[in-house]
Amino acid sequence: QVHAVESGGGLVQPGGSLRLSCTVSGNIRWFGGVGWYRQTPGKQREMVATLWNGRSASYADSVVGRFTISKDSAKNTGYLQMNSLKPEDTGTYYCRVKEYSNYLDWGQGTQVTVSS
Repeated sequence: QVHAVESGGGLVQPGGSLRLSCTVSGNIRWFGGVGWYRQTPGKQREMVATLWNGRSASYADSVVGRFTISKDSAKNTGYLQMNSLKPEDTGTYYCRVKEYSNYLDWGQGTQVTVSS
């Protein structure tokens, strides 16, 4: 099964930046867009940002003005630029890729830790 593949996480100080990337593990027929989600221990996975084909970008209130989602459909890749990071942004970030109206399987996620 083709699934999403996340990368780019790491340890960063408050106020720093990271750029996450999301691609796919194999061939797909059509890249329908990407969504980024975040999960912390004991909490449900929450939407951070989405950018589906034909729709405007959507962001969680907590990241508006700091995070920017983008995609390169020719490369089947999505990105999440995260600036002015805060400790509360810490978590495992997952991406969701859409192929036509179907979602690919989740990836393993990439850990983001914001700490001094």
